Amino acid sequence: MAATSLERQIATIASLHDPTRRALYRYVSSRRRDVGRDEAARAVRISRALAAFHLDKLVGHGLLETSYRRLTGRRGPGAGRPAKLYRRSDLDLDVTLPARRYELAGRVLARALTAAPPTARRGVLRAARDAGRALVRNGGGGGGGPRRRNELSRVLTECGYAPTPARRDGEIRLQNCPFGALAAECQPLICEMNLALLRGMLTGLNARGVRATFWPSGRGPSREPGSCCVLLRTR
Repeated sequence: MAATSLERQIATIASLHDPTRRALYRYVSSRRRDVGRDEAARAVRISRALAAFHLDKLVGHGLLETSYRRLTGRRGPGAGRPAKLYRRSDLDLDVTLPARRYELAGRVLARALTAAPPTARRGVLRAARDAGRALVRNGGGGGGGPRRRNELSRVLTECGYAPTPARRDGEIRLQNCPFGALAAECQPLICEMNLALLRGMLTGLNARGVRATFWPSGRGPSREPGSCCVLLRTR
């Protein structure tokens, strides 16, 4: 009997129960580029053969994708075989028991609001700011800047943004868009909602040293596929 979509998703999530496999998946996902077996093995301190076994299992479950490239840059005879490289796939997993279709409801609402009058869209942005403040309500009361930034990083991580540590230029990049499926269909509305949500978080934390803006276009490095449209900057 063929496995149902729910059964396949459960099996995929169950494959991450193994701590070594989970560590490899997290490492490859965090790199945002193709990762070789040697690098992955060193990162989680296991043998290359064991890393290859678990990485290929992750590919089999659709969590990782592969490509082949020579890492030395050499060509021609004696250059060796291309290395097998791994990167996070675009597979989305959302398992609810019993089955729920919240994403479908979100798509219907997003499409309706995209065509709604401006007053309705302004209501969405107000609700998003309120939701952002509510997410940090319990952790943003006191403490100095470092405590607020730690709390912000925790909330962003729990919400699925995959924030990077602050760079030398003060940028905090959000490596994942938690609303990717909706943004693909209703980008202006969802991106504006996302910006309002993040600004609500900053307001709730009283994080005056951090500001949220859309990713700048036309200058600097391009935004990576799948990453968030919002950039956080520390002053």
